[in-house]
Amino acid sequence: MPDRDTDERFLRRAFDLAQQGAGLTSPNPCVGAVIVDANGAIVGAGSHTYEGVNHAEILAIEQAGGRACGATLYINLEPCSHQGRTAPCTDTVIAAGISRVVASIQDPNPLVSGQGFAKLRSAGIDVSSGILEEQAKALNEAFAKYIRHHIPLVTLKAAMTLDGKIAPPPSQPHPTAHSTRPHWITSEFARAHVQELRHQNDAILVGVGTVIADDPLLTDRSGRPRRRPLLRVILDSHLRLPLESHLAKTAQDDVLVLWSFAEEKKKEQLLKLGVRVQQLPAETSDGHPDIAAVLSFLGQMEITSLMIEGGAMVNWAALSAGIVDKVFLYYAPRILAGTASVPLAGGTGFASISDAAYVKSTRLHRFGEDFAIEGYFKDPYTS
Repeated sequence: MPDRDTDERFLRRAFDLAQQGAGLTSPNPCVGAVIVDANGAIVGAGSHTYEGVNHAEILAIEQAGGRACGATLYINLEPCSHQGRTAPCTDTVIAAGISRVVASIQDPNPLVSGQGFAKLRSAGIDVSSGILEEQAKALNEAFAKYIRHHIPLVTLKAAMTLDGKIAPPPSQPHPTAHSTRPHWITSEFARAHVQELRHQNDAILVGVGTVIADDPLLTDRSGRPRRRPLLRVILDSHLRLPLESHLAKTAQDDVLVLWSFAEEKKKEQLLKLGVRVQQLPAETSDGHPDIAAVLSFLGQMEITSLMIEGGAMVNWAALSAGIVDKVFLYYAPRILAGTASVPLAGGTGFASISDAAYVKSTRLHRFGEDFAIEGYFKDPYTS
């Protein structure tokens, strides 16, 4: 029987394979599998991609062939036991003669949820779980939220100064007005990591005010392949999206504008540019789309993860509605100060410290002189 250090070593190899599926597996989970024979040699490995159809353990077993008999399967997620796009993976694992399965976590899919482990054990296979559990959960937190609630995991991302300002006063000239070089708050190291976050998400959301002020592209520039383009979502109650904006000019069915009240002419103009437009119920009298309806609609599109990169009002709308699951907040060693500078979130704010949104399970990341706080409002696996 391998010791825990050995199990962790091979599980980390499975994690590496699972991470290769980022951007390629949604709405399925990221899964990597490694098969190790009795001599401690890797005889099979696999990484799942949605277009590839076959699950990671099946790919690993196919690679191992007859050497899978008597071997150990290391995998970050419990093998499935139900008929979906493919046959139950547990049946193939049993038929291959695998003697031991080490899977970090139980599948959050209610159709599996421990039944795969039970089926393997009933076939006489030794099953171990719970090793490197937290790391394994982080790999598929979006899948865990989506498969249980049919809405995406929501991450609020922002870059700010040490005093929590995301921009100088709106009355100041736009930083790019007399220069082709944007005025960034954080360093290029932090901004490169933002592209990795975008790559891990199915969609990104901003308000039309951000588009009008900054004219962003909102694309995934990580350089890594994706199964489907990053969906660029704009909250735009009255269809104010400029036709000459970067978003409108680069739309290829990957820009979605959510509106409540608008003229038919503007709608047709955007459609001709390849922009998708969708009317949703208004939450307030000024026409802002109902944020819960936004999530429901994105869930229907099989969007499993959404990153909000909005301005102060969009950030407050998301926080006050309680839809944010986690935050990734970047800080630069600068202090902007001033009551007119733009804070992370505007609106009325929470009435007291006891009412304030509480971030748990925080982690600190360093990017040169910058740092970031990653944390959760909700556990994607239990909430």
